Amino acid sequence: QAQLVESGGGVAQTGASLRLSCVASGETFSRHVMGWFRQAPGKEREFVAAITRNGFSINYHESVKGRFTISRDNAKDTVYLQMNSLKPTDTAVYYCAAGDLVGSTFVADYAYWGQGTQVTVST
Repeated sequence: QAQLVESGGGVAQTGASLRLSCVASGETFSRHVMGWFRQAPGKEREFVAAITRNGFSINYHESVKGRFTISRDNAKDTVYLQMNSLKPTDTAVYYCAAGDLVGSTFVADYAYWGQGTQVTVST
């Protein structure tokens, strides 16, 4: 069973950048599709980005296209989310997730989840 641990969250000003990391253990990391989701207070958890096992296929939520970049290093069992040009609307708890369905944007398709890391973007 995979364990996922996120890090890199914090407080940033509008327009700044943050990089989130998620380290996996307990499973063969490279076997899984990896995704990032986020949940703002009072809202549903929403898809942010996902990357296939070999990194060749990536998809993003429309609201982060051109600003966020997902990547992975299978040798380090780590997936990253580089977040640039941050906006206050990006404020949320960010979760790393592992699944098996290529291209899925649905929470239910990801079997393993991290505990989340808070990102707060101030004006």
